[in-house]
Amino acid sequence: MTTKPKARKFRIRRSDSLNHRAGQQPAGQPAEPAAPAADTVAKQPSAQDIASPQQVSVDAEIAAIRKEGLTGRQLRMARRIAQKHGLAPVSDFDSVRLLRQKGIDPFQRSNMLELVIAEGHQPQVQGHDAQLPQTVPVDQNLPSTELSEPDRRASEILKIQRDIARRRQRKQIALFSRLAFFVFLPTLIAAYYYAFIATPMYATKSEFFIEKASSKLPGGLGSMFAGTQLANSQDSIAVQGYLQSRDAMLRLDREHGFKAEFSKEGIDPIQGLTKNATNEQAYRLYRRHVKIGYDPSEGTIRLEVSTPDPAVSAEFSRALIKYAEEQVDELTSRLRRDQMKGARESYQKAEVDMRKAQQHVIDLQEKSQIISGDVEVQLLTSRISALEAQQTQDELTLEELEANSRPNKARVDPLKRRIQSIKDKIADFRAKLTQSSANGQSLARVSSELKVSQADLENRNLMMQAALQQLETARIEANRQVRYLSVSVKPIPPDEPTYPHLFQNTMLAFLVFAGIYLMLSLTASILREQVSG
Repeated sequence: MTTKPKARKFRIRRSDSLNHRAGQQPAGQPAEPAAPAADTVAKQPSAQDIASPQQVSVDAEIAAIRKEGLTGRQLRMARRIAQKHGLAPVSDFDSVRLLRQKGIDPFQRSNMLELVIAEGHQPQVQGHDAQLPQTVPVDQNLPSTELSEPDRRASEILKIQRDIARRRQRKQIALFSRLAFFVFLPTLIAAYYYAFIATPMYATKSEFFIEKASSKLPGGLGSMFAGTQLANSQDSIAVQGYLQSRDAMLRLDREHGFKAEFSKEGIDPIQGLTKNATNEQAYRLYRRHVKIGYDPSEGTIRLEVSTPDPAVSAEFSRALIKYAEEQVDELTSRLRRDQMKGARESYQKAEVDMRKAQQHVIDLQEKSQIISGDVEVQLLTSRISALEAQQTQDELTLEELEANSRPNKARVDPLKRRIQSIKDKIADFRAKLTQSSANGQSLARVSSELKVSQADLENRNLMMQAALQQLETARIEANRQVRYLSVSVKPIPPDEPTYPHLFQNTMLAFLVFAGIYLMLSLTASILREQVSG
């Protein structure tokens, strides 16, 4: 009876030495409880006995398992799986051998997950140190504390589901907190501002359009665009730009006190101005409260002016419409002035040149005492022709007288003197045509100068007529360029506040803050993914 405990003690120490040589039982770590092997130890032969072939085979298998280089954790896991299946291994390596004999892979993940059991249900052995390998006698029948496999799986699934639900709930709470801080709270602040703080604004709306004088343009293309708003779009855009400029704001402030109106007490700081507001601050406020839009399809300019006082808003609207009309007149008047100025200067110059040419002709006529060179030449030519005919007649008569044997000298001598006088007269007349007279100019020169002067005078007359026609055309075209500003909707002050729109502005603030939060969250998630990747 005294040899059994000794054998058991020897078997425990052998298992401990095997575990210690495998490096799987460090000091200070609690040892896994060993399976009961009392009967096996009791049946072990003594040192003098010879091992059976079965024992040699078992030792060979254990040696092969030891050479696999299993870790201490794997060996402890194999012992626990063997205990779960009701096996009684004498060591960790023996548990691996027994499991493999039953066709169970001790290192499969599903088998490892099945070992998860509740805390406090691990079997403890009385009378043994928890830091050392424990053995349980085979004859000791303990009740099993492990759940069945379906119940254990259901418990694990329920635990995982509860963990997922807790994490989802935490995420939902965090998401709701962020939305409340970044979206709902700013939206509530904006709604409170629009409902209780914002100053009511009265908006006066008006509409006007620009049209020009009706004219018949030559060509099919001009007539096609003559009656449409496409011809006035440039003027409308120019007027819109002027009404939105600083010049219009400064003029409105000088003439109607724009800054003073928005510097009154009772206006909230966002929509009002301080007493010493700069022009830039006033201009930014002007752009918010004076809205101008142009509809190219209808050619209409829509003007909306909002102020704390409805009467002042109507006054500002009428003033801006007046500025627009003056701007339209200024745009077209310069064009009209340029067109008329050029045509008028051209006509005046042509008229001066014509008068100079006419004066030059008169000077030549007075200097030469000849009205027309052609008439003078014609008169001299006719006289020369008449004298030549008389000379020819006298010469024939003289030849007849001299044909007599004894001519009458009383008749021949006077005839000869008359023929000579006619020749001298013809020579004088011819000299007047080509030679210079007493005043230093010949008839040919005077006639040529008169012809040139008269031709120049005629050209100047034609040029003056063309300039006069151009002046008339420019006047007609200037009349065509006249623009008129027609007011289709007159500014009438409202009797109820137009702004702020509580619901619309609140929804707009919500969408803006939600969009900002969405953009920031997407950016943060992308950056987090890039950093983690």
